[in-house]
Amino acid sequence: MAQPALILLVRFRSALPFDEVMKVIDERAPEFRALDGLQQKYYLQDAESGEYAGLYLWSAPEALAEYRESELRATIAAAYQTQGEPRVEVYKMIKPLRD
Repeated sequence: MAQPALILLVRFRSALPFDEVMKVIDERAPEFRALDGLQQKYYLQDAESGEYAGLYLWSAPEALAEYRESELRATIAAAYQTQGEPRVEVYKMIKPLRD
């Protein structure tokens, strides 16, 4: 896999129990697999707070911009029944440790 150009981190708390969160992940995964420019997505859970996160690796700024305007992105809060708005952070890849 080529090095990503951008990394997106989306964090949120969910009102859903863990098994329901996993069901949502599995149901939405094919839509994420179909996104052009999304190299990888990691589904995460903070062991202390129980907060969830999605870590997305994007090949180009244009791919991330297209996703940010998509219906798929717009439905995160509803799909996961987030408590408040998800926090969104975008990082530019500046240097990987390993090739």
